Amino acid sequence: MAGVHAVDADADVAARCKTGRPTLMVDLKVVDTDMQDIPRGGAITGEVIVRSPWLTQGYAGNPEGSEELWPGGYLHTGDVGYLDEGGSLLITDRMKDVIKSGGEWLSSLELEDIVSACASVAEVTAFAIGDDRWGERPMLAVVGSPGASQEVIVSEANAAIHAGIDAGRFPKWALPERIEVLDELPRTSVGKLDKKRLRAFYGASGK
Repeated sequence: MAGVHAVDADADVAARCKTGRPTLMVDLKVVDTDMQDIPRGGAITGEVIVRSPWLTQGYAGNPEGSEELWPGGYLHTGDVGYLDEGGSLLITDRMKDVIKSGGEWLSSLELEDIVSACASVAEVTAFAIGDDRWGERPMLAVVGSPGASQEVIVSEANAAIHAGIDAGRFPKWALPERIEVLDELPRTSVGKLDKKRLRAFYGASGK
């Protein structure tokens, strides 16, 4: 009978957070904008593309959208992520939400994750605003916890990201261009955070 082995709780959680490995007859890659494979390990992220016999060939009644779905012979999922050393996929963001600055990609979800752990922060969203030099820069919109001052909220959020930079989790340019403290975050009709509205307001208006 097989023996009982101790399980590392942290490693088990990390494994469960992964999307997993592709099954038989699934060709899955993570690529850059030139369709070149991204090295495994997570130092760099890219778009997740895939092909297999059972994937959809397009959108009903939308030939243009169908053509955009399969450039290069692979279905472009719109997900951003990487393959770890063992070949397991980890999804870190969506293409529409990733922040592209100076030719590098930054996950808005990872920024949100580290800032949401601050005691003064009740809710946070990260998104891109335009920049003449770098193309895009990260910005945060934050709702504070009851009683937290704007100064404390901004200070704790910046400190959390600085800690992430020092730990190698983020590049130096991940520090937000600005942090805006709001009474509430805008949402769509189905209750999702409306990053498109935030990008349009703060990026286009320059306010």
